[in-house]
Formats: sequence, C-alpha cells, structure tokens
Amino acid sequence: MPPVELNATRSGAGPSAVIAHGLFGSARNWSSIARRLAVGRCVHALDMRNHGASPWADEMTYPAMAEDLLFHIGRHGLSRPILIGHSMGGKAAMAAALAAPHRIGRLIVVDIAPVRYRHGFASLVDALTALDLDGVDRRGDADARLADAVPDAALRGFLLQNLVLRGGRYVWRLNLAAIAAARQSLQDFPDLPPSAVFDGPTLVLGGGESDYLRPDHAPAIGRYFPNAERRWIPGAGHWPHADRPDAFVAAVEDFLGRTGGR
Repeated sequence: MPPVELNATRSGAGPSAVIAHGLFGSARNWSSIARRLAVGRCVHALDMRNHGASPWADEMTYPAMAEDLLFHIGRHGLSRPILIGHSMGGKAAMAAALAAPHRIGRLIVVDIAPVRYRHGFASLVDALTALDLDGVDRRGDADARLADAVPDAALRGFLLQNLVLRGGRYVWRLNLAAIAAARQSLQDFPDLPPSAVFDGPTLVLGGGESDYLRPDHAPAIGRYFPNAERRWIPGAGHWPHADRPDAFVAAVEDFLGRTGGR
C-alpha cells in the first residue's frame, strides 16, 4: 500500500527535526516541546496515520508507519533530519532509521525499546469504542461516562483530546477499528535482518518511573543502534516530555549539542 501523507504542524526555521507521537496522541500533544526545540530549527510535528488530522488506513504496522515518515521527509526535502519518536512513534522512528539510515541524521527514541511488549492497550481501545456518544454535548459528559472504564483522570483527559465536534456531534478522530486490529503488531517490533543497523548518533531517553525502558533492553538497543546512549529522566513516567518538560528539553539539547551542533 502507498504511504500516507501525514498532517504536519511546523515551527521555526533552520535544520530539520521531525516528531512522531505515541499511540492515542497527536502533534498537538507536542506543540509546546516543538516550539522550544524550534529555536534555530524547523520542527515538523506529525499526526501519525489513523490519528489527529492525518488520513486513516487499514494497515497499522511499523514498516508502514516508517514509510509514512520517510515519505514526509522526502516530500518536504528534509536533509538528514533529527527524528524524534515517542512510544509507538519511537518504534516507527526506529524502523524508519533502520530502513533508510542514510536519510536520518540523528535519532531520539522516547521511552520505548525495539522489543515486544506485554503492556496491553486493548482495554483502552475497548473502552473508547464502547463509549456511547449519543447525547454528549461536551467533553465533560464523555469524561463522566468513561470514568468507570478509565479511572485515571489524567489518562482520560489525554484520551479525550481525540474527541472532536463535527457536524454538531462528537466523534473520535482516531481510527479505533484499525488500532484494535493492529494490537499484536503494535506491541511487537519488526523482525529485521542482521544488516539492519543505524549507526548514527542515537539517544534513547526514558522516564525514570516508567517500566517501558529497562536496563535489560540494552542488548536489543545495541544490536540495532550501536552508537546509542541511554538516559532516564528522574520523576518522569511514560510521557517524560509532558511530566518533566524542562528536563526533557535539556536532555535533548545536550545530546544534540554533543553530536553535531543544531
């Protein structure tokens, strides 16, 4: 299938950086970080396929999402950009760097490793799919209806950013059917040949309170990314860019400054 032309929000001018968000996210979730990184750079914050304002597609695999990223890079003439990806977007970014290492300058992977995870998100997909949107006049109504299935108020708020008003009624801007069908492939990472290596500068940046990036992931990271360094942000969970934005930006800028300036 052909790649999807992703919706992008651009900030700043200069050398390019591309941001790929995680599952249930969007470019909007990265707007504050994108603006901060856009000092002296042109930052493209993307909506991944089946998310935000990007088109929907039945296929939801990491090779397909990697092709989306590489298509965007090629279509906009970006020369060896910095590629930043969080969680699902981090796996897509890794897959893109491994598929076309000569087209990526530096890689930053946020709180994810190139391994299969047992973390399940099926319950969240089921909860969003089952949510009755009839009679929902504001997000607060949906929040109340979702509270039993998703007790964490912060997580509900994050998920409900995907609820938008269209034609006088609220609808999801997520392709929940495609995400549900791709549960297994989204938890996994592609089985790649030994020749698949990105030896460019790589930062794998985890949340200190998250269990998505662990010391025992070092062999898998080193196998694909021999020049990777791993760092953790104390006090941050799976969304370190949201939990500790100052520390996140400082870690990113430190890495970029040590590996080739801007």
